[in-house]
Amino acid sequence: MKRIGLLAAVLLLAFGTAQGRAQDKYPVKPVKIVVPYAPGGATDIVARILGEQLRQILGQSVIVENKPGANGIVAINELTGSKPDGYTLMIGNVTTNAITPVLTPGKVPNYDKSVLPVTNLVDIPAYLVVTTTNFNVKSVAELVDYARKNPGKLRYGTVGAGSYPHYDMAFFAKKAGDLDMIAIHNKAGASGIINDMITGDTQASFLNAASSAAQIKAGKLRPVAVVNHQRLPEAPDVPTMQESGYPGVGTIAWQALFAPGAAPKEVLDALFKATVQALQAPPVVDAFHKQNFNIVPSKSLDDAKVWLAGEIKSWKDITTSVKIETAE
Repeated sequence: MKRIGLLAAVLLLAFGTAQGRAQDKYPVKPVKIVVPYAPGGATDIVARILGEQLRQILGQSVIVENKPGANGIVAINELTGSKPDGYTLMIGNVTTNAITPVLTPGKVPNYDKSVLPVTNLVDIPAYLVVTTTNFNVKSVAELVDYARKNPGKLRYGTVGAGSYPHYDMAFFAKKAGDLDMIAIHNKAGASGIINDMITGDTQASFLNAASSAAQIKAGKLRPVAVVNHQRLPEAPDVPTMQESGYPGVGTIAWQALFAPGAAPKEVLDALFKATVQALQAPPVVDAFHKQNFNIVPSKSLDDAKVWLAGEIKSWKDITTSVKIETAE
């Protein structure tokens, strides 16, 4: 009788453990995606489109939470300060997750261990845009000419000191003969830059094609060049930066999904699989295509690590060769 009772207890324990594991299978509660900018920019757009599809795949609510500030440091701190269980994630970009760790390593300590890329998501072409508010520039050549004739008067928008649009414009100024232009930093992200341009407070900026599309269509912004390998179908008359005489100037921005570095392998595997599946879903493909986003998922978790390491090395080289004032 004692043996039967012992056997029953063992079986009950095994069944309970298996049931507990099944119940604990990720995810069992809502997932939060932290976005390092205010609503309306490309990163926010990616998060909301992807989040809706992940909700359907994972069977749990996916909440997008905007945490702007300090070129991504606020959002990174939110991510790294969370429990590393996969329920707090981050979608970041070139500025927040490649340049910021290079420029301010003290503010993102142990970044390479505390933040882990799950997968790249999309590449986004950009425009060099100018305002149409009291500014009659219609080409890159005219923009350069204006800046040369009006040193210190052309004001350009960035999403923060040391952000990639800041570096892009500084590099452009250097290539054009050391133009004297003034950087105006707006922590609200693309939406803040656009507001500044519409009011005429700034005259030019590098903005991704998604964020600037509506205002270009409305005639409030004018694209003078596109940062891409070729012209965009919806703007066939807008030349590339290379065609405009400035090859290598401008960044084709990426967006990627990040998790805390100590997240369990099984959780990371589940996230990677679900995210790649989401990127292949027709509604996501269609939505990203309309935004001119090129879907570029990583091949694996290891591939994502190698890719991000390469991006960080590349920006270390850029920030060494192009000197700008990064203190706001």
